[in-house]
Amino acid sequence: MNTLSNKEKNENIENSLTIFQKKIANVNSEINQLVFGQEPVIEQILVSLLCGGHALIIGLPGLAKTRIVNFLGIILGLETKRIQFTPDLMPGDIIGTEILDEQNKANNYFKFIRGPVFCQLLLADEINRASPRTQSALLQAMQEKKVTVAGKDYFLPKPFHVLATQNPIDQEGTYPLPEAQLDRFLMNIKINYPDLEAERKILLLSSKEDSIKPKNVLSSDEVLEFQRLIREIPVGESVVKYILNFINETRPETSNIKSVKDNILWGPSPRASIALLAASKAKALLENRYSPSKLDVKSLIRPVLSHRINLNISARADNVNLEEILDDVNQRIEE
Repeated sequence: MNTLSNKEKNENIENSLTIFQKKIANVNSEINQLVFGQEPVIEQILVSLLCGGHALIIGLPGLAKTRIVNFLGIILGLETKRIQFTPDLMPGDIIGTEILDEQNKANNYFKFIRGPVFCQLLLADEINRASPRTQSALLQAMQEKKVTVAGKDYFLPKPFHVLATQNPIDQEGTYPLPEAQLDRFLMNIKINYPDLEAERKILLLSSKEDSIKPKNVLSSDEVLEFQRLIREIPVGESVVKYILNFINETRPETSNIKSVKDNILWGPSPRASIALLAASKAKALLENRYSPSKLDVKSLIRPVLSHRINLNISARADNVNLEEILDDVNQRIEE
């Protein structure tokens, strides 16, 4: 049995990284020709997808959340389906349901009709407009990449990603997502208004709306290969130590920082550490670097951790800003 030497393995990885960088450059070029002023949002979504994770995109209506997801599905070659979450949506509308097979009535035989969750990229549009019961229908799919109906498992296609859009929770007709489901999202991405120059481009492009058709750049197999490649990227011990220290200092039970002890009810789980490390690897590769640095970790702290930490009642009553606490932790670790 032939085995590759370390030199040959490194050469294969370097060749794969070169291909990756060219392809990702094409992806960025294609999406940024169609969506203006949201480059940080697009980068964070790509980081989530290349890590094999899911992303929650939060922003007011009309800021191109749905547009970005639809275009990325085409560009990345992923089978995309959309679910419009509404108050009357039921779990069976997402995962599917069993019906009586008309040709096998005598045997009382049921067959499973697959729901829209059976795809490679699921757009869960305005996810917080559905009830918590319906929102939780995605829990097993997001974590285990399968659904269970009547005791039988049905596996989802590979890759499988959920990109959910959410309106701010202070809007009428919305429900906050359960903590367990929030933790399944690798990143919590906030989308803001574009600047004036970007909005000018949007206005000019609006008259050409019918001709806007993104090109396919990647295939789903290539996405899977890039996800495998990112898992193999080496990480320095200083980066691992920084992640562990930061996570430890955001947990009130182990933290030495007053703002954490006074305001946080519970901190992030080990899943947050894994997400932060994976996202840092992906960000480094997107920027043509072969290993992540502490700067990559710092730039991802807010989107990776902000939805995994819960403020206590007193902090909520005082309108304490969680992101400022994260900045405080970062500053204290650096001292």
